[in-house]
Amino acid sequence: MLISSIKGLNMQNAFENAKHRPAYLGLCLAVFAHAIICCSTALAKTGSWGDQGDGTYNNPILNADYPDVDVEQVGDTYYMISSKQHMCPGMVILESKDMVNWTTIGHVWDKLSWAPEYSWDAMQGYPFGVWAGDFTYQDGKWYCYQIDFRHGLFMSTATDLRGPWTQPYKMLPTESVFDDPAVFWDQESKVAYLICNAGRKRASLKNKSLGNENYLFKMSWDGREILDEGTLVYTGPGAEAAKIYKIDNTWYLFFAEWRGEGDKRDRKQIVLRSKTDSIYGPYDRKVVFERGNGIERSCSQGGLMQAPNGSWWYTHQLIQNIPAPFQGRPQCLEPVEWVDGWPMIGEDIDNDGIGEPVLSYKKPIDGFPVNAPPSDDEFDLDKLGLQWEWNHNPRDSHWSLTERPGFLRINASVPIPPAANYKMHRQVFWRACNTVSQRIMGTTTGTATAKLDLSGLKPGQKAGFVRFGAAFHLIGVHANDDGTRKLFLMDHDGKETQSDTLKGNDLFIRTSNEGDRASFEFSVNGKTFKRFGPEFTVKFGNWTGDRLGFFCWNESLEDGYLDIDYFHYDYDGPKAVKE
Repeated sequence: MLISSIKGLNMQNAFENAKHRPAYLGLCLAVFAHAIICCSTALAKTGSWGDQGDGTYNNPILNADYPDVDVEQVGDTYYMISSKQHMCPGMVILESKDMVNWTTIGHVWDKLSWAPEYSWDAMQGYPFGVWAGDFTYQDGKWYCYQIDFRHGLFMSTATDLRGPWTQPYKMLPTESVFDDPAVFWDQESKVAYLICNAGRKRASLKNKSLGNENYLFKMSWDGREILDEGTLVYTGPGAEAAKIYKIDNTWYLFFAEWRGEGDKRDRKQIVLRSKTDSIYGPYDRKVVFERGNGIERSCSQGGLMQAPNGSWWYTHQLIQNIPAPFQGRPQCLEPVEWVDGWPMIGEDIDNDGIGEPVLSYKKPIDGFPVNAPPSDDEFDLDKLGLQWEWNHNPRDSHWSLTERPGFLRINASVPIPPAANYKMHRQVFWRACNTVSQRIMGTTTGTATAKLDLSGLKPGQKAGFVRFGAAFHLIGVHANDDGTRKLFLMDHDGKETQSDTLKGNDLFIRTSNEGDRASFEFSVNGKTFKRFGPEFTVKFGNWTGDRLGFFCWNESLEDGYLDIDYFHYDYDGPKAVKE
């Protein structure tokens, strides 16, 4: 299939462009060398999802809370971004050589700097901040765009994907946009475009019931300025998550859209196609992908990729419709066939002309080892691991990896006062800065273990381990005014349960889950663990899947600290284990 441009990159085949796509022979040599190196330095673990180690994969390929992704390919490498609302740093960046095994390489925004509610002393950003974004590589530079629902459209650029990125630059006010921008540089006409969902913000009264309005804007070639008021190109029920492609001199607009009623209601993937020279259409419309094949969650919102052999692939999320598994919105990978000029995503299992997701399939590219985003951490580097994200912008003066090398130290802050009429501030956990956490992986089983040093705790301090998504559950130590230190639990309602006094400085915390049922255990020697508290249910909520992390605050005064020695996480999924 002749590709005129994907995201503005002119090429006949995704791997034929001399500037961005090295020769296939070079790719094969790189694959072979990379496989040899990786196999000599790591032992791969497989599980129920992702790479199976035998040339096949099981969906999801990335079974964790990586929602609203965009993908881009440069040379022999594939890149992905994923949003995470008020978590900081914002907009995680992942990398893959085979579209199946992804690992984290950075973030776009070190801080959510464009609004005061994301600061550590406000913490009123739930669940806003970084929403779905779009990124592309154009003229030797990376561009990333995202919409903060309350503040508008922002963009940043970088010459190196790993950073530094420029400070966010505001391109459109919130009155003009709702979510989900996508950009396209047309190399033939030398015109750049941006499309985004405006929801019903710009709709006339008679059109408000028709659905979300998606507007196409002309954009300056440097990607920084919007040049017109935008043209309405599509309105549909819940229509969002647009992507723009130009393939075989044909324009394609991808949208996710709600269709059906009751238990038939499904967020389907639709495609608009125009064979005219104009990106403005007119367009034909077709549903190309829907849930099925035993997958109950809606399947849509993603991006196209192409393998060296010319085959097409589509990555997409499983969305949050009921039942909403607690891990959040994971990523799946589907084969794509072109039928009469339309993309058939997945496999048409029920023969209705619409694709359904595959459960297992042959990998697009062979020769690369099992890998996954990092999870374990010994805290022996001077930079925080890329798997960790703070709840809102951190208070940087109150955490360190260098005050005690080999440990993550979190100094206690006094929780901020609750903001009036702000329900997320009813419980102290949501008002305490410097909670650091990472995504859980998978939905079957998982066990995380952490070693804490309590020697720095001071009276009034509470510190320990947390699981949180829709709700939070804490296990930690309360340093009392009389000098005693007691193990405690706290649930989402703020109910606290204390146990016997702890006498030593070492505390090992372990949390396990089977499905959505989780529990806590503790040990003072790292060998014998004792169950503490009842089982509880972990849930998806506030657009966030379950997370594992650490908290530290002092309700009396700013005094005391928690030292974290290590975090180890075992789960039913792929993982690269260093020798």
